[in-house]
Order: sequence, then C-alpha cells, then structure tokens
Amino acid sequence: MMKKSSFASKLINSPYILWSVLFIIAPLIMVLYYALTDASGAFTLDNVKGIADYSSTFILSIGYGAVATVISLIIAYPFAYFLAHTGASFQRMSVMLVMLPMWMSFLIRTYSWITILGDSGVINSFLRIFGIGPLPLLNNGAAVILGMVYNFLPYMILPLYTVMSRMDRSLIEAAEDLGASRLSVIRRVVLPLSVPGIASGFTMVFVPSVSTFYITQKLGGGQINLIGDVIEGQFQVANNYNLGASLSLVLMVMILICLGILRLFTDSDEGNGGVLI
Repeated sequence: MMKKSSFASKLINSPYILWSVLFIIAPLIMVLYYALTDASGAFTLDNVKGIADYSSTFILSIGYGAVATVISLIIAYPFAYFLAHTGASFQRMSVMLVMLPMWMSFLIRTYSWITILGDSGVINSFLRIFGIGPLPLLNNGAAVILGMVYNFLPYMILPLYTVMSRMDRSLIEAAEDLGASRLSVIRRVVLPLSVPGIASGFTMVFVPSVSTFYITQKLGGGQINLIGDVIEGQFQVANNYNLGASLSLVLMVMILICLGILRLFTDSDEGNGGVLI
C-alpha cells in the first residue's frame, strides 16, 4: 500500500514538477548562463561588472516600486477592513468588482489611461470648460506610479481581505470589552494579525512594479526609464542577451533581498503571537 500510495503521489505531482522544470528552473538556468558568458559563449564577468553603470536605474526602480506599493497599501487596507466587516452577499459582489479589471488585458488597462490623462483626454477636456489647462498629467513619474497602483491594487486588496475575513472575532470583542477604542483595536489587534496579508500584498505589488516596462513606456512617455525598460531594450533593441540576462539576474537577487528583509519582520510579528500587548 505504501508503494502504491507513493507512486500515485508522484504521478499526481508530475505535472507540477514538469511545469516547474520547464517554466521556472530552465529559464533561471538560461538567465544564469547568458549572464556569465559573452556572445561567443565563453565565461566572463564583464556583464556583471557593467551593471555598475545602471546602479542609479536600479535605485530609481526600487524607489518607484516602493512608492507604488505603499500607496496601494494605504488604499487597500481600509477598503479590505471595511469589506471584511460587511455581509456575505456584499463581500462577494465587491470581490467580483475588484477582480473585474483583471479580466481585461493588462495592455488595454494601461493604454486606457492615455485617453484619460492626455492633453485632449477626459480630465483636461473637462478642465477646459473652466478655462484651465491642459495640465501635464501624462509622461511623468506621477502617471507611472498611478499606472502601477491601478494595475496592481487588486493584488494588495485580495490578500488583506482574505486575512481579515478569517480573523478571530473573539480577540476584537475581548479588546473592546476591556475598554479599547476602535483605533486602539485596529492598532493593537487587527494590524498585527493582518501582517501576513500585508507581506503577501507587498510581494505581489512590489515585484511587478519594480520590473515593469510597459507602464513606463505608455504613461511615462520615455521620460522615466526604469530597469525593466533597460532589460527590455537589451533584449529587443540591442540584441545583447548577455547584458540583459545579467541585469535580470541582479534585479532578481535585489528583489529576493528586499523580500527576505520583509520576511524577517513578518516572522518577528508572528513570533510575538500576532497581537501587541
């Protein structure tokens, strides 16, 4: 029975293992290979050394990703808290509305903001009625961050909502019975218990924000150049796969370091039992 069970388990897991090998392990090996070789295939560290020229771009990308993530958290947290304390039917409808934009193409969602923020867009057309504008709402950093927040906000809302909806209500009721104010309950009970949702949302928003390139191209108008644009340019324009792979490798390592630091804070909060005393 043990052998049959083991064979059945391997058979069930085989599609996942195959998927991981083809779409996770193999691409990582290819990135590592191109990052440490030159055009002839010979081993070299010149690609890694050349990354120093893009240090400011890396820092700028992390800064934009961090700002977009924090804004998403500020917007998503009260919404998820409110949603978790409403009726089941309203929750289902609200979750569907949150997920609705995700059913559309990422390219269409981003491109639609051009018709809203452009000089002849919806906002500036409305402002012209009052003799204002056109305002430079497009092709700047604010437009890029807006695009990041708009596209990735659902990835912050859903983990927070999931954690808050499963929260033990008795802890909140106990805090209220002991005389804690609503703000104190949120700060000392709800916030510590929602740390796993914050960490998950931070990961799901920060990673694509740092590595994006389509948002900067369409809403930044070439004025904002993040590391995703540089990598895309190396692969699509310069045909320098080796430098593009080395930049991708360093970006992946930097993201892993940031997530590792975030994980340390998450483990610390979980080790304290979740609730602050």
